[in-house]
Amino acid sequence: MAFTLSFDDFLITFFTTGVGTDTLPLKIYSMIKFGVSPEIHALSTIMLVVTFILVMLFFHKTVES
Repeated sequence: MAFTLSFDDFLITFFTTGVGTDTLPLKIYSMIKFGVSPEIHALSTIMLVVTFILVMLFFHKTVES
């Protein structure tokens, strides 16, 4: 849940993180400032596939019961 809230509340994350702490949204934001690299594309693809798999698993469990 914290992972999802971290993406949703980027501004809160941006202003409340401590020194030396990098959450995933802040890391992505800092990487995008210098241009979109293949790492960002790969990370986005992985996040999309994982989210799709989780949704499909949840859907499959609800259909079974």
